[in-house]
Amino acid sequence: MNIGLIAHDAKKKLMQNFCIAYRGILAKNELYATGTTGRLVEEVTNLNIHKYLAGHLGGEQQLGAQIEHNQIDLIIFLRDPLTRGNHEPDMANVAKLCDVHNIPIATNLATAEVLIRSLDRGDLDWREMYK
Repeated sequence: MNIGLIAHDAKKKLMQNFCIAYRGILAKNELYATGTTGRLVEEVTNLNIHKYLAGHLGGEQQLGAQIEHNQIDLIIFLRDPLTRGNHEPDMANVAKLCDVHNIPIATNLATAEVLIRSLDRGDLDWREMYK
């Protein structure tokens, strides 16, 4: 499965901790991330991550293009709903693309854990048939 990782600045440490906790599951999949998030996760997990540009420099659009071409199976976008800066990725566009293309998306830690455990159980294998 192809998993996209995005995190607003205030949630990058949480994304690192999430990826440390679920490293075993994530290692079995292809990971894609916006630039800074990918670099920070790579540093603490040693996972191989395909990194795009930083979100505000076009990484969000690069990931969006993959979603539009049905090349992403799951998105984990840990967002900060209280203090979104102008330079941070726009959640609305990513969520819209996921809805249009039927891609599961997590926007907080609770949902991310549900999706990653579902992935491990095989509950998302339907995505292979959907492609």
